[in-house]
Amino acid sequence: MKNLLLMRHAKSSFKEGEMPDFERPLSKRGEKDAPRMGKLLKEKNLVPDLILSSTAVRASRTAELVAEKCGYKGEILYIQNLYLGEPESYLEALRDLKEEDGDLQTVLVIGHNPGMESLMQMLTDHMECLPTSAIAYLKVPVRSWSALTPQVIAHLENLWRPREIKQS
Repeated sequence: MKNLLLMRHAKSSFKEGEMPDFERPLSKRGEKDAPRMGKLLKEKNLVPDLILSSTAVRASRTAELVAEKCGYKGEILYIQNLYLGEPESYLEALRDLKEEDGDLQTVLVIGHNPGMESLMQMLTDHMECLPTSAIAYLKVPVRSWSALTPQVIAHLENLWRPREIKQS
């Protein structure tokens, strides 16, 4: 059984026409929410063994803030195909992970909607909104990430939204 954490990037700054979508930074709210969610992962004993992130500025900054606050010590793996990726792009990134003796028990993936919500629905057969900075915690019944297919039915253990998390 594997733990899959699906996180939508934190709230980004959006001013029409100022910059390309890929380069949008986090807003002030995003800069506050991402570390709170990292702290939550630490409190829940869900520090990831690996973090995968889209290469977009808002996603990569989210990954950095979450990693710092949850105590993640590894490298963040940035994957171009996760930017505006379809569910299959996320599955492919997970299937391509190199595992040794099941060392990647918990993986955090930071990406974008609609792909993240679609992936969650595909794997759980359960539709939920995934607002910015939200984290869906899925238990995935596979021994290796390479066995993850659209036919695998995962269990949605929890869904944490930043507005529901007490500020500290």
